[in-house]
Amino acid sequence: MATAPAWNHTRSLHPLHAILLAGSLPLFLGALLADWAYSATYEVQWTNFAAWLIAGGLVFVGFALLWAILAALRGSRARTGGGWLGAGLLAATFLFGLVNALVHAKDGWAAMPAGLILSLILVALALVAIWIGFAPTHERTRHA
Repeated sequence: MATAPAWNHTRSLHPLHAILLAGSLPLFLGALLADWAYSATYEVQWTNFAAWLIAGGLVFVGFALLWAILAALRGSRARTGGGWLGAGLLAATFLFGLVNALVHAKDGWAAMPAGLILSLILVALALVAIWIGFAPTHERTRHA
């Protein structure tokens, strides 16, 4: 008597890829908070903090994107953390982060309000990319 197929939930995200994937969120969130602090106080040092935090987040996202692309090219969905969808979200996060870094390279007065809005979008994109990256993969297995 054969049993019905069951879903096997596997999460085989490599620990280093997990660190790279999740490491960008606190940095981008810190940049958002620094932008918010600048909009409240007009102290230009907050935009400098945000620029450095965005640069740090881009390093994490860049390496996570490289890892995801290489793993997706190898055809290993279990190791990519979202497959091509996860890699696409990481690429969008990297591009928005790069644009945000260029906006923050301007003078403090010129960086607002675009810097704050881009930082908000960046945090949302990073959160979705991390959510997709850590989502378990589903494989159908038959138990005999």
